[in-house]
Amino acid sequence: MLLSDCKHGSNTQMDHTHSLHSLPVTKNYGKRPIRTLFDFRRLSLTNLRSVSKVKVVSFLMGLTLMFLIMASHILTWDRKGLLLTPPPYQPVRPVVVPTSTAAAEVSSENMLIDVKLLVKIIGSKLQYTPRKVPDEKDVVGTNSHLFPVIPRHFLPGIKSPCWYEEFSGELSTDPYRRNHYALRTKSFKTVCGQLRTNFHQHLHHRGGKLFRLRCLPFFYIVGQPKCGTTDLFYRLLLHPEVKFNTIKEPHWWTRKRFGYIRFKDGFQETFPVEDYLDLFDLAAHNIQEGISGNSSGDHRALITGEASASTMWDNQAWSYLHRDGEETEPPFLAQDFIHTAQPGAKIIIMLRDPVERLYSDYLYFKMANKSTEDFHQKVVESVQLFQSCLAERSLRSCAYNTSLSNAMPVRLNLGMYVVFLLDWLTVFHSEQILVFRLEDYAANFKVTIKKVFDFLGLSPLSEQVEAALYKRPKSNTRRTADRNLGHMLPATSDLLREFHQPFNHKLASVLDNKAFHWSNT
Repeated sequence: MLLSDCKHGSNTQMDHTHSLHSLPVTKNYGKRPIRTLFDFRRLSLTNLRSVSKVKVVSFLMGLTLMFLIMASHILTWDRKGLLLTPPPYQPVRPVVVPTSTAAAEVSSENMLIDVKLLVKIIGSKLQYTPRKVPDEKDVVGTNSHLFPVIPRHFLPGIKSPCWYEEFSGELSTDPYRRNHYALRTKSFKTVCGQLRTNFHQHLHHRGGKLFRLRCLPFFYIVGQPKCGTTDLFYRLLLHPEVKFNTIKEPHWWTRKRFGYIRFKDGFQETFPVEDYLDLFDLAAHNIQEGISGNSSGDHRALITGEASASTMWDNQAWSYLHRDGEETEPPFLAQDFIHTAQPGAKIIIMLRDPVERLYSDYLYFKMANKSTEDFHQKVVESVQLFQSCLAERSLRSCAYNTSLSNAMPVRLNLGMYVVFLLDWLTVFHSEQILVFRLEDYAANFKVTIKKVFDFLGLSPLSEQVEAALYKRPKSNTRRTADRNLGHMLPATSDLLREFHQPFNHKLASVLDNKAFHWSNT
């Protein structure tokens, strides 16, 4: 729908090490050795005759009890899942959030979760004051190269945010030879070969100078991962008024402009804004043809977009760039830069039941040794780590915390949708943001996709194109091996559903739509 305006306590740890009581010993340690239950050398036949039948029976019973205890431990240890399912609502000791990027190894056997208490704490911390949006001059000051490239105003009469940039290079030179996306992505390298062939034909002549048309995306599909963004992206591509780049997820605003491709690999190389703008040259060339009158149709209505599913939530770069900073929350967010560069951008957010999203995320990104039991253990560890963070920090700080995110074995924080959405609403008007559910998209595709088309101001489709769009196979579906694993364990589902309850209720309130409770999923 289109937006309207708008640990704790002590842990009684179960000790699985059962000690055996020894026989009483004398206090006269220096005169004779201590005799224990296992001193068999002194347990001669004569000594046995001197003791009572009661003591003999007690001795034999002790041996039997010791054998039974040891056997039970061995059998229990081999039982799958027994140590992975904690009893409900047991208190948890505070967990220290590690500062390293290595995942924390937390034993779900020894550390249990008081879910009701955690949900109560989350509910109380969700009532926080909206963040203070940084001044525009401070946003601009963080990047001396980005904002001089993008003008304050775009060309009138063109739907896409485009402008003319003077081309000072030689016509014989390759304008894409240094593009980092082309160097790393075969598909875009192929597109660059096509664009390079007739690049000079799309230059605009004015006042004895040459200019190239530059365009930013008209819209951004910002999230979330495993919520159907890939399927939406490729169906929108079938609309004749939509011209995409060939890279669905550039991840430029959140990662590559800072020099990170994968944060775990460390700093690699900075992707300048020109490389990002090159991704939309296909749309720019089509629009320029319309402006020059070299083609039929109204190319002024053409738009382009991108679908980096990291844009909504990923602001980890700030912690890598400001390692010595005292801030516990990101001082700048990706949307601050997008809004400063492009205040009129359209934002599309597709969400999914966060419980199902997390399981799908686990199945998609974990490559080996997947199981419902393993998923359960990772969920328990992640919830424990989040609870420990929440004991010391604000909810927003924990949602964005890079060390915590790296430590959690599954990406639990990505399902805290309302935290991220509220931050997007601090810079973009509600009319610029379209939020809908994957469940509605799947159940009533025609109605949902029409809402997207209306939101983007796209023309109605012909019957032929509409039929092709509806018949297109689903993208990025679950692998056969992953489907064979079945659904998550009921205990996992119950834990996650209760954990996400306060986030979902807040989201439903912000969107004024009870469907976002996901209570009937």
